Amino acid sequence: MNYKHVILGFFIFIIGQILVWLQVNGPLLWPWAREWRWGLLLLGIPITWLFQEATALLVTGFDGNFWPSRFISFTAGIIIFSIMTYLFKAETITIKTALSLTLAFGIIMIQLFWK
Repeated sequence: MNYKHVILGFFIFIIGQILVWLQVNGPLLWPWAREWRWGLLLLGIPITWLFQEATALLVTGFDGNFWPSRFISFTAGIIIFSIMTYLFKAETITIKTALSLTLAFGIIMIQLFWK
């Protein structure tokens, strides 16, 4: 395992997930985002590039295995969704959500440390 590739890939996924949250949920929250929907759609191009790069880094970091990159991208999405929804919608983290986040963290730990 190449931790440099894994860490960089994870952080790129985080950036991509933040942008996706803003792209998808922005029009529901802010008038400017509703008016610029086509611009937000075009944002999908660089977001896709970010996800492709992150996936390539993670697959390389996990010695060519695809599954770890899928689990890490899913987990990054869950974590970012929880944080962004709390910050912009003030939706609290319920016990169910906290348990889901704990499980998501567990998925990352399994992928990183289980040989």
